[in-house]
Amino acid sequence: MSETTLVTFNNYLTHENTQNYLKQVLGKKKEAFVTNCVSLVSNNVNLQNCVPATVMYSAIKATSLGLPLDNNLGFAYVLPYNNAKKGVIEAQFQLGYKGFIQLAMRSGQFQTINATDVRDGEIKKVDRLTGEIDFEWIDKDRDSKSIIGYVAFFRLSNGFTKSHYMTIQELEKHGQKYSKSYATQFSNWKNMFEAMATKTVIKLLLSKYAPLSIEMQEAVKFDQSVIRDENEFQYIDNDKTIDIDAISEEEEFSRIRKFIAEAKTKAELKEIQNQLSEDLLLIFLPEIDEKNESLKK
Repeated sequence: MSETTLVTFNNYLTHENTQNYLKQVLGKKKEAFVTNCVSLVSNNVNLQNCVPATVMYSAIKATSLGLPLDNNLGFAYVLPYNNAKKGVIEAQFQLGYKGFIQLAMRSGQFQTINATDVRDGEIKKVDRLTGEIDFEWIDKDRDSKSIIGYVAFFRLSNGFTKSHYMTIQELEKHGQKYSKSYATQFSNWKNMFEAMATKTVIKLLLSKYAPLSIEMQEAVKFDQSVIRDENEFQYIDNDKTIDIDAISEEEEFSRIRKFIAEAKTKAELKEIQNQLSEDLLLIFLPEIDEKNESLKK
């Protein structure tokens, strides 16, 4: 353990300005937060070399989302990232797949959400037009079959269902493209491929097709970023590559949510509803119903 860097982090955390900020943000949770932060850093030699502020703000983000920072639990992580451009090591905030599931179920809009590996021989039919896949799950000697991919699935309370499947090759390509630390010793892709593959199919499924609560929007926004202060964060993993399709869809969803939020009459809201496709209507119906109730009041 690097005693000097740990003291530096402790000094940062116990500084009067930091303590005042933590008290303002966390209130009575401040003392427990500081204890957990010190424990997190003291037990991880790599985090001891990180810029202290990036560790603290990542931990604050996990706390604000109500997710424990414990690698053994798998809800959220603070990982070291070597920022060669700045010549420093910074902490990166990452959500685990359990964190995404927790936030989704907490919203009350999901009846079920799950993800699983897919073994050789379990895919029986692929509809090229709809993209739907028929699976026939193997029960006997399943562990002897090789894993060919991962699939995530959800069912909303209103009955809308959607799934997202990716092959091992697609997942590896995704990791190499969007994670600069993919091949390093720090990478979760290297040390926990199953967890990262599961997270990837869940995150892509939710961000593209699910109604996102405020918490979930916050999680998607800050996942895989370096948070340098409360107003500054950077996506270090994909600053050189942009998925145009994903961004276009994300922008479209944001545009629809804005229209719903800004609707001033039921007639205006009905007009928005009539313009949505059947799939989009199922996704945004809970938000439309909530807005309707708000307009009644």
